[in-house]
Order: sequence, then C-alpha cells, then structure tokens
Amino acid sequence: MAASERNERPHTRRSRLSRRAVAVGVALAAAAVTTVACGTEEEPLPSIGYMIDNTVTSYNANTVDGAASGARQALARVLPGFGYVGPSGRVVADTDIGTATAVPGEQLTVQYRLSPDSVYSDGVPMSCDDLVLTWAAASGRFSAPDDSGADSNIFDAARRGGYADIERIDCAPGSKDATVVFRPGRGDTDWKALFGATELMPSHVATRVSGVTDLVGVLSGGDVEAVRPIAEFWNTGWTLTPGALDPSLLPSSGPYRIESYTAEDGLVLVANERWWGNPPGTDRIVVWPRGTAAQTAAEEGQVQVVDSADGALGHTAALGEDVETTTGVSRNLEQLVLATSGVFENPSARRALASCVPRQQLFDELGAATEDERSGPIGSRLLPPDSPLYPLVIGPSERFGSVDLDAARAERERSGQDRFEVRIGYTTPDMRRARTVELIAQSCRDAGIDVVDAGSESFVPSQLGAGEVDAVLSGTAGVSGAGGRADMEDARGALSSRAGSNVGGYANGRIDEILDGLLVAGDNATVLGLVEEGERILWDELPTLPLFLQPRIVGFAPNMHAAVGNPTTAGAGWNMDRWILTG
Repeated sequence: MAASERNERPHTRRSRLSRRAVAVGVALAAAAVTTVACGTEEEPLPSIGYMIDNTVTSYNANTVDGAASGARQALARVLPGFGYVGPSGRVVADTDIGTATAVPGEQLTVQYRLSPDSVYSDGVPMSCDDLVLTWAAASGRFSAPDDSGADSNIFDAARRGGYADIERIDCAPGSKDATVVFRPGRGDTDWKALFGATELMPSHVATRVSGVTDLVGVLSGGDVEAVRPIAEFWNTGWTLTPGALDPSLLPSSGPYRIESYTAEDGLVLVANERWWGNPPGTDRIVVWPRGTAAQTAAEEGQVQVVDSADGALGHTAALGEDVETTTGVSRNLEQLVLATSGVFENPSARRALASCVPRQQLFDELGAATEDERSGPIGSRLLPPDSPLYPLVIGPSERFGSVDLDAARAERERSGQDRFEVRIGYTTPDMRRARTVELIAQSCRDAGIDVVDAGSESFVPSQLGAGEVDAVLSGTAGVSGAGGRADMEDARGALSSRAGSNVGGYANGRIDEILDGLLVAGDNATVLGLVEEGERILWDELPTLPLFLQPRIVGFAPNMHAAVGNPTTAGAGWNMDRWILTG
C-alpha cells in the first residue's frame, strides 16, 4: 500500500461558489461543534461521518446500476483490490491485497499473488476464484439472446475494457496464485487497472447461493446455462436495501466491514477484525448517502467529511463564513447520455438537441468553479483536457460551441419530427442538475424541442435503455456522483457497444475498433490518429453530449488527519482507513 500517498494533507482554498455549497457548510459547522465537544488530541473521535452526493444501492459496484451509484465512494476500503485510484487519477498498487507482476513473453501474461494472510471477514480465505469471477462477469464471454434477439452478456456488467482481452486465467480453485494470459496482440497498456478496488467480489458467496460447486471449472468453460445461476446472483444478489441486510452475503476483504444500513442511521462501517494490514485509524465510519437522514445527521453534528458535486446537495442553511473547503475541477465529465431509439433513433434528432443546448452558458453558471486551465465546455470524450493531445482533437466539437436555433430546427425537420419531447432523467434532489435542465429547456423550446425534467429520487441510468427517459444527465459513464479517471478507460468503455455502461445502446463498429485500439496503443502518434477519427464520428452521431468537467467540493472538519480529496471515481473515501479526527 502506498501509505505515504494516502497520508497526504490536502491543500484547501476558499470556494468561489460557496453560495451553492450549502450542504458542506451545514456538515462542517456541525462537525466543528462535535469536535470541540467530544474529541481531544489524546482521545480521537471513535466515529467519523462521511456524506456523499449519491445513493448506495449495491454491494456490487460492477453492475450497471451499481457502477452508477456511490458504491465506489463508500466501499473502496471494504472491498479493496490489487490497485486503487489515487488523487492523481491513476491506479496505485495495493500490496496489502497482493502483487501483480508482468511475466516476460510474446503474450502479455501477469502473475497475481494474493497476500498469504488475505481472508474475508467471515473467515473464508481470498483466492484466485475471486479473480475468475471478476473476469467472467466483465469479459462478455457468456452471452445469450436478450428480449430483442441480440446477444448480450448474461452478467449485468458495467465494465468490459481489458477484461475482454484476457484469454484465460490459470487458477487452481482455492489457490492464492493466478496466471492471467491475454490474447495475442492484446498487450493492454492499462492492465494494472484490472482487479482493482471494489472489483473483487467474494466468489464463495456466489458459489454458496447459486448452488454451483465448481465455480472456477464452470466459469472457465463455455456452457452459458451452467453459468446462468452465478450470473443471476451476481446481477441482483448483492443489492443493499436500508433496513434489510443479510450479513452473510457481505463479507469484507478490507479494513472495514458493513455493520448495518438504515435510512435513519446511515451505512455503518466498522473495523474488520480479520484485516491483516495496518488497522484503521478510526474504528467506525458512517457513510451518509442520498436516501438517508444525511441532512439531519449534519445538523446534529454527525458529519465530518463531505464529498459532493458543487450544488448537488441542496439544503437551506448557509455556508459558514469561517469554514474552508476545497473546490476543484474533477475528472468527472458532466454530460448528457442520449438514447439511440425513440425520439433519438435518428442522429439528426440528437444533433438538433445538441445545437440548442447552451453549453457555454451552462459552463459559465454551473461549471466554472476555478481558474483551472482545463475549464470550459469539453471537446473530447476520449482524452482528458490535461492531455497534451487534447487541443489537437477538439475541432469537431466547435460545431456545437454555441446555440444555433436555425441548425436545431433544420436537424429536427431532417429527423422527420415536427416537434418532439425530451425527458431528461437524473437523481434528485439536485439543484445544479435541475438548473441545467431548466436552461436547456429554455434554450431549446423555440427550436421545437420540449425538454421535460424527469429527475427522481429513485432514478437509475438503466431507465434510459428501458425507454423511461430519453436522456440521462450524469457524470462519466452514467454515474450520479464522483466519477472519472486519468486514463479515461471508464469514459471510453461507456461508448462500446459491448459494455453495460453504454446505457444509451449506441453501436458503431468503427468506434468499437477505435476503443479496442486505444487499449493497446503505446505511442502518442497512434493515440492521436485513433482519437481524431473517433471524435469526428462521435460529434456527428452524438451518443453523448459533453458539457463540462464537474466541479466538486470536498470538506473536512478541523483537525482531520490524513484526509485528502480525490477528484476521481474513488471520491474522498479512497483512504478512509487513515482518517483520524482530534480536538
């Protein structure tokens, strides 16, 4: 474990957008009272409250809806893996879990070795079976016709990426060692991101519940029907419902385990007695996601850490003038994910909407949190704005750089629709996204496009594929809260026709080839050529409409030690086991 990185102190600054950071002020003002009342330097607080701007609905952060939830923010230190996403946005090796070493040879081969002491909180040792389950679910190896007759993965996996490039995993059931062999010519440059935090699920639970005794043998074979019971449990068996937990389904492999989950008391994590690494700095972390009594907890002094998109947690109290918060540009891309059926079946309809969306106005009002050089409407889905290649690939985005109602009307007519309605879904309450929908509706009305706010507290991105909404307003890969990484793997993967995170159902064979090429591209010239072509296609077909990099506010109570914000999918909870709060 890179302990030095996890123990950094954050750099803080006064938020220019503090008038929209009301939830942070509520939480931190209350936290300051709690710190004075209960904590001293000699006696750290026994519990820390952590408020996030997303729901936590699944223990399995790898399903489509689980990946879009706050599971990665909440559970990175409950279900760790061979690596974690650090504040830089890049994967850092987690040697508490084990080691991953590339073996010399023509085909990329990686030797994974779990720590000899690694064991789940229920006493069952971790094993290479866990890696085999992760690979089988994400690889797409097990597909069958869906309701439309098209082949689809029987595992409801959000991610695909490099897992599809693994040819086989040599694993003796129960062993601590696994040899992962990639397909010839598929030396994925991002292989270190595989089997990371929240991706290794307890395979022994899937084995027990599904009734499949030889999990490794079944998953290493090709019999879809034999695998189906495992997939059915993997898809839905790890659902987290406040007030209705089955602890036997939730063994932990990290420094924390789940003790309880209720709407009134939040998601309670406690020290895992079987953890073999350094013990956590604080014995109890209470995660306060959406759908819990988070606001009441903040008012009562039970929240000491807040991680939220600017304006996402809307409450009525004002930000305390003496509270310092960190406001920064994250790696999470605020965007519209558009359906490719219904009103948007014709790409002209998608271009019509894009022509009337006020991208610059949205950035100026809702995205301009700092003077960061990456600020502005985003022009690429495939490269991060801090890439040196980024300025070379954003030309196609200029077509939608400003509102053009004449172009919107022409594209709408070209789609064969006199007027059409667009239902935009997102998780509520969220005053920032509500304002986004309001501004789009005002701008597009005169173009013959009626935009409807379809946000709801129970919203999940899979509603797009079900036809319940026409667009999703979300972050990278459909997430409602924290998202994004420096390598853009999750953003790119969500555009693949074979990935579950592609909730809009976009399919373009050439884009699939480009995405596959980017996984193994080892030089800038190759990357540039692929991205240039890809962006030309994507800005014409518009499966998504990028808006801006999401500003995120991270707040820590005074005297928090080792608390470091993380502007990626991991969120502030990436190193929660190092947190200590003193007086």
